[in-house]
Amino acid sequence: MKTLISVNRLEYLSSLFNFITYKKSTAMFSRIDIEEKLTNLRDKRIEEQDLLNEIHQIFLENEKHRNEITSVLTGKPKSHENKLYFDLLDSSRIFHLTDIKEICITYRLRFLDAHFFKGEFPEEAISEIRYLENKHQTSLGDFKIVAPAKLLKLENADDPLLFAPMGNGYFYLIHKWGRDLNHFRKLLMWPYKNLDNLTFTVVFLSVLLTLLIPMHWFTQFPGIGNYIFLFMIILNGVGGMVLFYGISKGKNFNRDIWDNKYYNG
Repeated sequence: MKTLISVNRLEYLSSLFNFITYKKSTAMFSRIDIEEKLTNLRDKRIEEQDLLNEIHQIFLENEKHRNEITSVLTGKPKSHENKLYFDLLDSSRIFHLTDIKEICITYRLRFLDAHFFKGEFPEEAISEIRYLENKHQTSLGDFKIVAPAKLLKLENADDPLLFAPMGNGYFYLIHKWGRDLNHFRKLLMWPYKNLDNLTFTVVFLSVLLTLLIPMHWFTQFPGIGNYIFLFMIILNGVGGMVLFYGISKGKNFNRDIWDNKYYNG
């Protein structure tokens, strides 16, 4: 009985092996259906083309969006309310108008509409705007920029800052680019901060020049009166040059020009 079962099993396995071998040989040597091959090739090509079209469409939409952002940056601002979700913002990039005003006064910078900037906005700044717009599902506008006055006329860039208003006197820093400001800029712009600083600078320079000029050039026995007289002459000269320069160039103090759009303000 056991021998009979073993024989039947062997016959079954042999028949199964022969069937599989036959199917493989039939598939291997069967004739090719050219219509089927052509159809498969076409379907594969259309799928690849659809993928390429989709990628191309994404690039076109990206380029269109970037061009729209550039137009907003370079065009005159329109009344626009930026709707940003506070929970999605980086709190370290939020600044109040009072802080921006103080830094502009200290370093003699301007805080103006972005379209006054005559250089080219970097691609990184446009990417940051696009990222914010997508993240907050909104469109941004009414951009502001902090930069030295000369950058609003020239193309070289020294540390411009691009802001978007948030309302209630708050602004969100979008991007910073260019070179950092010179470390001596604060000291160099200190006399222009207000009238008291300018007066002190003129007096200090006059005293310094009085001490540096050898008095024996003018008198063999100099006294305090001679120094006072020389100081007054130098003070008048330095003060006169400062006034002439300020009036002829139409210059004003930092506190009065930080948000002034006129170049000679």
